[in-house]
Amino acid sequence: MSLRQLFDLTGKVALVTGGSRGLGLQMAEALGEMGARVALVARKRDELDQAVAHLAAQGIEALPLACDMTNSASIAPMVAEAITALGPIDVLVNNAGATWGAATLEHPLDAWHKVINLNLTALFVTCQEVGRRSMVPRRRGKIINIASILGLGGGGESSRPPTLAYNTSKAGVINFTRSLAVEWAQYNIGVNAIAPGFFPTKMTKGIMDMMGDAVAERAPMKRVGGPEDLKGVTVLFASDASAFITGQVIAVDGGVTAT
Repeated sequence: MSLRQLFDLTGKVALVTGGSRGLGLQMAEALGEMGARVALVARKRDELDQAVAHLAAQGIEALPLACDMTNSASIAPMVAEAITALGPIDVLVNNAGATWGAATLEHPLDAWHKVINLNLTALFVTCQEVGRRSMVPRRRGKIINIASILGLGGGGESSRPPTLAYNTSKAGVINFTRSLAVEWAQYNIGVNAIAPGFFPTKMTKGIMDMMGDAVAERAPMKRVGGPEDLKGVTVLFASDASAFITGQVIAVDGGVTAT
């Protein structure tokens, strides 16, 4: 098989949660450019419609799926709708997530539940449904979980608010990835994770406004993530090029975790 064929996603179906903007939309662009048909999942229909129009302008077919993923009962119907419209799911990108900045002693319990529910529970249920309906019966598939470099360490910095629930949830995503990779290797399903560093998104805007240039200065490459920086590793994990890679976490952070 040629190198081009290894990375080719023509005819594949990809489901991207949190796909209407930010990192999710960037990854959807990458998958679509390589030939995949993409289902985008997000809570707000207007943002989904804008994302679909954005992708259509690039010649990428996308299906909008409005779903509040904090409601676990809504996930199975969403997955079923995607399969009915596009066919069995070959690639799942679990990108939907939330954060909350607060000192631990003042951290609201409902905010803790919100972060854990979306960042971990929704990911678990989505993997269950896609695995049950598409990947396990067909004995193939690729799952890409979006973690964070804050799940690789304590993440403590006095210059920004603590994010205990987020850091904890993303560490959970990393071990979820490793555990599911071992369990589902028998079905030829690759399960890997991407741990982004700081990228300018709606979620990180507050911290980046607060820290200013210090965010970029932390990275040996002296910059934050750009709109192309997740695309290569996303396609790697989604394609046959990663046929012998599973249970791995790649940090895309400009070298922050190397220091």
